[in-house]
Amino acid sequence: MSVRRPLALATALAAALVLTACGGGSAQPDSPTCPDGQIRFGVEPFEDPARLTPAAEVLGDALSQTLNCPVEVQVTDDYSAEVLAMQNGRLDIAIFGPLGYVFASQRAGAEALASFGDAEGNLSSYTAGIWVPKDSDITAIDQLRGRSLALASVGSTSGDALPRKALVDAGIAQEEVRIDYAGGHPEALLALINGAVDAAEINSQQLASATEAGTFDPAGYRQVWTSEPIPNDPVTVRGDMDPAFKTAVRDALLNLDPAAVGEIGALLDVSPPGPLVAVDRSTYQPLFDLAASLGLTEEDA
Repeated sequence: MSVRRPLALATALAAALVLTACGGGSAQPDSPTCPDGQIRFGVEPFEDPARLTPAAEVLGDALSQTLNCPVEVQVTDDYSAEVLAMQNGRLDIAIFGPLGYVFASQRAGAEALASFGDAEGNLSSYTAGIWVPKDSDITAIDQLRGRSLALASVGSTSGDALPRKALVDAGIAQEEVRIDYAGGHPEALLALINGAVDAAEINSQQLASATEAGTFDPAGYRQVWTSEPIPNDPVTVRGDMDPAFKTAVRDALLNLDPAAVGEIGALLDVSPPGPLVAVDRSTYQPLFDLAASLGLTEEDA
């Protein structure tokens, strides 16, 4: 696959983060639940920031009240920026995509604490997919040879690694597909709508979000590949944080009212919302295995 990637990913945190502060309590700076007087909370850019930021702030506000500490929500420009920020000690907790969590685990010792549950309290999941226009002569993934494919961003689970693994499994050689990294899931979908590519990745979360917003009509397109279910995005904590902080954050997350996580959960296609549910590294072992099978390392984040 020939690949065109964005240049200079996350060279400086100031350029990599869109910062939005959430309100909080007044815990002392030396409190185990309020390190340095605030909690820095990173969120991966899986949705348009105009929709994602306010939804993430609702979750940040709820944590702020529960932990009695200001929570600063930081929506990153790309996946690698979020991993790098945690590696550099600039994030205390973060929501990563499943593969992003693998890289954050390697780089920052990130530990998965909780993820998004459905109304029955079960861990939610989503799927990766590749779509083409309905009138395309492409009916299966192995017909992408010689065609162009829009992917989301380097390091994305459903928008990068899984579609590329599907091409490998279909026996398609690296140089046989022209891959364009569009910059995000919404951008990959837009590339398909605008006819800029022959095919594009559209995961089930983006499909639901765009369909609800009226920006995508699935009736005009066809899905030619879908993945197995992927466990939804984990909320993680940096590995070197105080154990008391880790415990407090885990307990806070697992006891939040479903309404506090419902807005961001809806963007992850979790509706109606349920409580966050406990997860750990073993939940995401298939993603660690995926990274190993593709030879991916933290340098690919």
